[in-house]
Amino acid sequence: MMTQSFYGPYEIYLQNILDNLQHTLETFKQRHYDATGQKLFEHVYTRLKTPKSMIEKLTRKQLPLTLEAALTDIKDAIGVRIICSFIDDIFTLVELFRQSNDITIVEEKDFITKAKPNGYRSYHLIVKISTPHPDIYGNIPGDYFAEVQLRTIAMDTWASLEHQLKYKRDIQNTQRIEKELKRCADELASCDLSLQTIRQLILEGGQ
Repeated sequence: MMTQSFYGPYEIYLQNILDNLQHTLETFKQRHYDATGQKLFEHVYTRLKTPKSMIEKLTRKQLPLTLEAALTDIKDAIGVRIICSFIDDIFTLVELFRQSNDITIVEEKDFITKAKPNGYRSYHLIVKISTPHPDIYGNIPGDYFAEVQLRTIAMDTWASLEHQLKYKRDIQNTQRIEKELKRCADELASCDLSLQTIRQLILEGGQ
């Protein structure tokens, strides 16, 4: 199977859904700013999983190399990462997703309240999006899945370093680095909470 044509006619649907999802996020941001005067998030990063990465994931999970498996069993063909300044903004965004008419949260993992053992913190959602496009079964409206990761700036910086450690070869003293990363993760989590408290004090007029 040629990877270049793996998604076939669905690639344009996936890109359109991704564009619409980004537009939805900008709408969330503008409405929140109009209501509160506060910025809901700093950055949004989006991607479509490359055919090569999708095939590798299907193979790793021992799934058939089919579009049906890629768009139903695997639920992150569409990926979005949202970077917020404050923890509270992450939970505000989760609630906005929950209230959306065309978006259904089908899975969520809160690694902020309960971090992974290595210190990783983030909030993960798998969402199902109702679209005007036919899905893999020909249904209209068609449902497509997307993965959404929400982090603070500190969480994202930490995750980037941890990713380098995980995938870069020939690194010595990995245990020492892992220990330092865990220590930094805990300190960054404390800073995130402190910044959240400071913002709240500012909003309340320092009382």
